[in-house]
Formats: sequence, C-alpha cells, structure tokens
Amino acid sequence: MRRLAPVLRQDGADADLISLIKTILAACKEISFRVGQGALSGVLGSTLDENIQGETQKKLDVLANELLKDMILETGLVMAISSEEEESTVAGNPNGQFLVTFDPLDGSSNTDINSLIGTIFSILPAPKNADPADPAIFLQPGTAQIAAGYVLYGPSTMLALTTGKGTRLYTLDKTYGGFLLTQEEVAIPGVTAEFAVNMSNQRHWEAPMQAYINDLLLGKAGPRGKNYNMRWIAAMVGDVHRILCRGGIFAYPRDLKDPNKPDKLRLMYEANPMSMLVEQAGGASSTGYQRIMEIQPVDIHQRVAVILGSRHEVDSCLNYHKA
Repeated sequence: MRRLAPVLRQDGADADLISLIKTILAACKEISFRVGQGALSGVLGSTLDENIQGETQKKLDVLANELLKDMILETGLVMAISSEEEESTVAGNPNGQFLVTFDPLDGSSNTDINSLIGTIFSILPAPKNADPADPAIFLQPGTAQIAAGYVLYGPSTMLALTTGKGTRLYTLDKTYGGFLLTQEEVAIPGVTAEFAVNMSNQRHWEAPMQAYINDLLLGKAGPRGKNYNMRWIAAMVGDVHRILCRGGIFAYPRDLKDPNKPDKLRLMYEANPMSMLVEQAGGASSTGYQRIMEIQPVDIHQRVAVILGSRHEVDSCLNYHKA
C-alpha cells in the first residue's frame, strides 16, 4: 500500500499543496482520536451556543473547528479560511496561495449515539493581491476547486480525496499514523437500486421530487420496473461514502417547510467538495436544475438543494424536473 504524498506527487500536486493537505489530515487524526474516545474524552454533548447557521453547537464541533482553523493558518500557505462554524472568514497570510473551506464535523448530531460523522474540506486558489479579510475571495464556483475531500470517522478512519485526477480512498493506519491508499480509482456504478433521502420531509418537497420518489416506492409495479432500497445515515459524509463504495443516489431536495430556508446543505462546505469527489468518480451532481459546481456563489454560507450519485439515476431524477 502506498502512502499519500507519493500518490499526490504522481498526480502532479506541488509541494505546498501536499503540505497543506497533510496538515488538514493531521488535524483530522486528532479529531479521530477524540471521536474514538467517546464519552471518555469529555467532549460529547452540546454547548450553550449556536453557530452562524442557528444550530446548537456540539462540543466536538467547537473542538474540531479550532483544531482545523489553528493548524491550517499556522502553515502560512493559506490566505484565509472559511468554516461552517464561523460567522465570517478568518484571514491568514496575505501571500498565501490557497483558500480552505471546511465543515469541521458533518453529522455532529450523531456523536452522542456513536454513529458516523466526518470532516469535509475544499481547497481553492487564492486571488493575487487580494484582501485576506474579504469574504468575497471565496465566492468561486466549484469548478475552481484545486482539491476536495472528507475524512470519515467510522469503524476505520477513511479519507476520500481528489485533486482533479480521479477520486481515491485511503485508510488511516494507526500503527504508523498515516493514511495508506486502499482504493486506487473509485468508479461509482452508473445504475443503482438504492436511494438516500430524509422521507420525513416528503410532504414539503417540490412536485418533481415528490413524483420521482413516489415512482421509486412503487418498485417493480411502477414505471421504474424494479425494487429500490432506502438508506439514510443522517450524515452526508456517510451517505456519500456509501455511494462512492457501491453506488446509489443521495438527495437533500428543496422543500417548503421553512420558506426562508428552502435549501439545507451548504454550497461551499458540503455540496461543492462532495460534488467534485462524486464527479471525479464518474457520478453526477445537480440541484435538480443546475450542475452544482457551476453555481456562482453569492454568500459564503449559501445553501443549495443537492442530488448526487450514480449518473443514470441522477439523470432519471433530473428528467422529472424537466417535465
């Protein structure tokens, strides 16, 4: 099994990018250790605070955010960082060549039940001669991403990573403390019979998604002509990891439950990096109406609808939105 750095060099990543990725992973290894300690670490449960999204912060949310923020900025390679847990961006080195966005602990509500959680990150180019304190420097479409990945804290700690040369999976070898390549080239099966969606919101969805899911539920008797299984982990990292491993479709569609927040997932911290990983593995990703990575962001905390996974199934879902 090969180590991370030689694989990245093979893909043409320069020394600074490799160093930055290794720093992000060093923080993730510390998070992995704290997660693995569970109640023994004293960091389970909620704080008394809410993040900028209006969500109650878990103690591990705060810990993971501070670890990533401090370690990334200490590299001197980064002009600024943007986190789901921060109200605004945080300035770094004015001469840094990279920007980093991250969701420090996706699925953090799962921490108290010992279920899957993870860290999602994206690396963007820093504009030349820009103000590190200006959030507008992050408003780049997903197609501008240099690298994207997530670290999944499960029975084993795994990394999914792309630098635009395909998606690979690595596993943390705790014996020597590094990530080893365990899947050379991820290829999402084009056809699937699995879907992941929060069915409790079904009554609030737009008509095209209602019709699509209803046809899946009809199974062999319906127009799709086969039976589907539903899977739902309630952490995007877990559901996307399953899709990378064996295919499927994941959707968090627009709904009308809260007219002020029709979309749920964050473009910069979740949708863009996951879309890059899925597309680099041969899958597809859309809002239902537009390729996610082509969206021009207007705000660092912008939310979007997400439909991603096996290409044939995503295309089938999109056909309902065209009708």
